Amino acid sequence: MFTHVCLGANDLDQSKTFYDAVLGSIGVEGGTLFGDNGCMYSHNGGTFLVLKPANGESATHANGGTLGFAAADAAAVDAAYAAAMANGGSDEGAPGKRPNAPGNAYGAYLRDPVGNKLAIYCQLPEGE
Repeated sequence: MFTHVCLGANDLDQSKTFYDAVLGSIGVEGGTLFGDNGCMYSHNGGTFLVLKPANGESATHANGGTLGFAAADAAAVDAAYAAAMANGGSDEGAPGKRPNAPGNAYGAYLRDPVGNKLAIYCQLPEGE
């Protein structure tokens, strides 16, 4: 359904450090800078970009928007959350089971350095 997803950045180096750590925790290779305006991550056919806004204004987060990343298991969710907290992220919901989500979900919510809300999720085996 999607070809790519973009989020804004004010400090591209800070955002690259943050996303390299967080996404690296779930198996995504480090981002590739292109020029002074963006960084691109590709994984399993999807592309995620962190960009300085084209209009030259400051990047801001979307009210009500959340970008969810898939993790292989609970340990990867925990590692991504820890990486986020160590690299300028802020907590929006520590790792744990999410009883209101579909399936047997385990996830964490956080914000990146700009304030974009992210979720890192996996499905636990039944019975866990």
